[in-house]
Amino acid sequence: MRVAASDACHDVGVSRLVGPISIELEPGSLLAIVGPNGAGKSTLLRLLGGDLHTTAGTVTFDGADASRMSVRDLARRRSMLGQGQTEDVAFTVDQVIGMGRYAHRNDPLIGPVEDRASVDAAIENLDLVGLENRVVASLSGGERQRTALARVLAQDAPLVLLDEPTTALDIGHQQMVLGIMRGLAAQGRAVVAVLHDLNMAAEFDQVVLLSRGSLSAAGTAEVVLTSERLSNVYGYPIQVVDHPLRPGGLVVPQPNV
Repeated sequence: MRVAASDACHDVGVSRLVGPISIELEPGSLLAIVGPNGAGKSTLLRLLGGDLHTTAGTVTFDGADASRMSVRDLARRRSMLGQGQTEDVAFTVDQVIGMGRYAHRNDPLIGPVEDRASVDAAIENLDLVGLENRVVASLSGGERQRTALARVLAQDAPLVLLDEPTTALDIGHQQMVLGIMRGLAAQGRAVVAVLHDLNMAAEFDQVVLLSRGSLSAAGTAEVVLTSERLSNVYGYPIQVVDHPLRPGGLVVPQPNV
């Protein structure tokens, strides 16, 4: 599915939270959205998913205006991980992940066997085997985050939108999630992630850098994540040096001494 934002903006009253922004996502895209706190990252993500309507410009899915789509149509086209997953959910891990299949109910081509297979695959991919019958409220923060991610995977949508997907995850599970995102893109899905970890963003194909709701730069990580640009946008001295283990840069903030 091709996603296009054309001069997309979102205003609240007289305040512009984000925009105008124009970007295109082709199938197989892997895009990171970065920027300081309050830059409009989550707002842009929700605009791209149709959760927020544009107050100017458009967001389209394969040429169709996302703002005119029903909740059910949106759920079949995109899956979204928001911030701040609920901690006191009384459902089990298996039940929460199964909620990702609701968008496919009454589809004559998809039955309970396919639903179960999608849920089982998500459980395995997010390292949740053995936790299926645990109540979500009893899980650690990282386990809850992986459960929420598994629900997103089980939805099997062509557009995957993730707001800070590695929050509360240890370094091993962070790298696991990065591998999952790459795998989804390799399957032909468009994956967009809001990230605070600039070094993880440097491993994405494309990066969008926001500053005060506006587009500061967009392109490859090498083009966007430069010492001068990051220092200006974040208001803190940052150096980007050659990474010792892979092609590309390593983002290093100046020590606060």
